[in-house]
Amino acid sequence: MCGIAGLYFFNDFARTKPNGLSDALLSLHWRGPDSRGIYSEGNACLGHTRLSIIDTSAAAAQPFTDDSKRYTLVFNGEIYNFRQLKEQLSHQKIAFRSESDTEVLLHWLIEKGAEGINDLQGFFAFALYDKKEDTLLLARDRFGIKPLYYQRNSDKLLFASEMKAMLAMHIPRVIDHTSLSVYLHLNYIPGPYSIFEGVYKLLPGYYMQVSRKGIESVQYYLIEAGPTTVSPPSDYDAAMQMLRTKLTDSVRKRLMADVPLGAFLSGGIDSSIITALAAKEVKGLNTFSIGFRDEPMFDETHYARAVAKMHQTNHTEFMLSTDDLLGCVFDVMDYTDEPFADSSALAVYILSRETRKKVTVALSGDGADELFAGYNKHLAEWKVRHPGLAAKALKELQPLLAKLPQSRNNFLLNKIRQLNRFGSGMRQPAPERYWQWAGFTTQEQVKKLLLKQTEKADLNQRKSRWLKEISENGPIGEVLLTDMQLVLPYDMLAKVDLMSMANSLEVRVPFLDHGLVDFVFSLPDEYKIDGKQRKKILRDAFRNDLPEQLYNRNKQGFEVPLLRWFQHELKSLIVDDLLSEEFVKHQQIFNYDEIRCLLGQLFSGNPGDAPARVWALLIFQYWWKKNMV
Repeated sequence: MCGIAGLYFFNDFARTKPNGLSDALLSLHWRGPDSRGIYSEGNACLGHTRLSIIDTSAAAAQPFTDDSKRYTLVFNGEIYNFRQLKEQLSHQKIAFRSESDTEVLLHWLIEKGAEGINDLQGFFAFALYDKKEDTLLLARDRFGIKPLYYQRNSDKLLFASEMKAMLAMHIPRVIDHTSLSVYLHLNYIPGPYSIFEGVYKLLPGYYMQVSRKGIESVQYYLIEAGPTTVSPPSDYDAAMQMLRTKLTDSVRKRLMADVPLGAFLSGGIDSSIITALAAKEVKGLNTFSIGFRDEPMFDETHYARAVAKMHQTNHTEFMLSTDDLLGCVFDVMDYTDEPFADSSALAVYILSRETRKKVTVALSGDGADELFAGYNKHLAEWKVRHPGLAAKALKELQPLLAKLPQSRNNFLLNKIRQLNRFGSGMRQPAPERYWQWAGFTTQEQVKKLLLKQTEKADLNQRKSRWLKEISENGPIGEVLLTDMQLVLPYDMLAKVDLMSMANSLEVRVPFLDHGLVDFVFSLPDEYKIDGKQRKKILRDAFRNDLPEQLYNRNKQGFEVPLLRWFQHELKSLIVDDLLSEEFVKHQQIFNYDEIRCLLGQLFSGNPGDAPARVWALLIFQYWWKKNMV
């Protein structure tokens, strides 16, 4: 796990200008605190910061150049099948200088070209420069586990693992107002767009060929729902067995490391399954959980403890107070280099920080909810498409529910909020329903908040791109596929990548082995969700590996106590600083009258989703003050 950054020059004049690459690498220090290197030849400058995982010796340091001096690679990630690839390269009689996957990846790409990316098992973002042909190959893994930003102008192309490195290389800082509008709805910015005009995220499953002739973008991987590329098993029992086999193999591959390794263990089904499988391979596996001392309703450490006991792991618990979470707010905001307002990032940051004290690599259960229909919205979508009397009644009662008090911080008022969202969603076409349930506000509310109005055609074009898989009466698999392409890479994986890298911790995700993903998407919807149970086949396949008490509970997410903070500890930050009338009017981005109304709702007895919306504004304002002033 590392950080990469670099430039490719389209003309000789551009090479003579300062490029900021050294500063970019300094900004990526926590991604790679072990070493740093720069390659500058021909029309390319490539930079790398290293977090040593496989072959920690200096022989594996990057940028890595082959013996001919023609090819140079900078690489962020892990290639789990690198030993098999190395064996297939044996006919070339290469004198390997290291035991690293980096060197194998370099020679595999030399041998196979861009087509060789299809053979890689793992997660990655890399840049390969061919000095003879004067070409640059950029690539990102299939599901977007590792990030890669880029920006092109008439003189050069820049790329980096994080936006802060792009800023260090002096990109123009012009706000993309359509991205801002989308951010205020989703609390994150989906690719290929970013917060800045002209700066893009390379899409998952894509590579780019760059030369002085231009840029060609190619999709090398596409998830296909249904029995298209993979033949599904003959029955449910056979499918369960194949799922066990594939996930076991995926976990086994991800235990490869030359440094201490462990697993996140939340107490939920997903991380518990990963722990159960890893513990069979690693005696005394290190596992890590966080609990919430002040919020017993959300504390799941007793479930995690039961799993750890069953599989005899070396278990560590970090019991947090809400003050602990509050104490890391500014650390998280300082590291976040593009507006990102998923408040659960605070807990992931602390978990990563504490875990890094004992291990360098951790396995996680990310991806299972998107694959197996694990979210509340999936069950809601199933009920919309298979409506019973209760669902039909809620659709009719929704206008009345909308008038009742709603809040995430009260059990009864939160239930009203959920029922109102469900009833409102039933009244929408399927794509608009997905968009509504994915966000925290409405398009009309966002419009009122912004002084500069987003081009409606631009926003609709982006939405059409993101929601293209969803049809009116299609299978639930369309929703899961959309989650895999939207929510997973730009919210869930982005959150884990940012917060783990802020603490120099590598996180691996066994559920996102592409062979496993292809298999799961070949299965019928009813294997995953049936109106009563979510993640059905996953739960059934591993029932004997987990304590029974994990099966007799509801899915429990953690709500950061934003409302309490806004009413007390962070109130001054809101009213006297980041959302003050003076600052907002000077900034000339937001309509202060609308912000005043939102704050009025926040501090009322009917806050609804105002805390999440205010959190998104605070994150943006803090980011803007740091990067735009």
